[in-house]
Amino acid sequence: MRGIRTQKAELRARILGARRKLTAAQREAAAMALMERVRGLPECSGQGAGKSTVAAYVSMGTEPGTGPLIDALLKSGTRVLLPVLLPDNDLDWAEYQGADALARTGRGLFEPTGPRLGPEAVAHAGLILLPGLAVDARGVRLGRGGGSYDRVLARVRQAAAHPALVVLLYADEVVASVPAEPHDHLVDAALTPQGVHRFRG
Repeated sequence: MRGIRTQKAELRARILGARRKLTAAQREAAAMALMERVRGLPECSGQGAGKSTVAAYVSMGTEPGTGPLIDALLKSGTRVLLPVLLPDNDLDWAEYQGADALARTGRGLFEPTGPRLGPEAVAHAGLILLPGLAVDARGVRLGRGGGSYDRVLARVRQAAAHPALVVLLYADEVVASVPAEPHDHLVDAALTPQGVHRFRG
């Protein structure tokens, strides 16, 4: 396992280094492109009874920007859930009510200020947008190593829910291979500013 973890650490360092080289203009353009791409996903069509629910997140630093994306989803009538980081690194969830209803936490994250819905609320989403650093053609996602989303995806599986799992990345972060460990959960697709890459189904 040590070998795989070392490989993951090296891949994380390489990708984070590349992200730091992006200009503000490049990051802004990527965020706007992601907004357009997500609106084209069939999972965001809102078909069927009731409005669709999407679990997303507020991007930080050099991550692919999600601000325009979550605002566009909210404006379209989609119910958007955002994570609230718990002391043990698990995630609670609250409904997004607009940028004015976000507050910066002691850890530097922006989180919704509305009522907490419980960690299990994510299982009711039809689409989960995941942060990540890379993904390969098998759908193996590389996260930052904190384990928060491993818990989320395990909870979704235990609930026998089947949301679409889509990781948000820059185009060159769809790679040939990501080192995999037994606890890693496969994603269905990657959404980049350039398009959608589907891996399963």
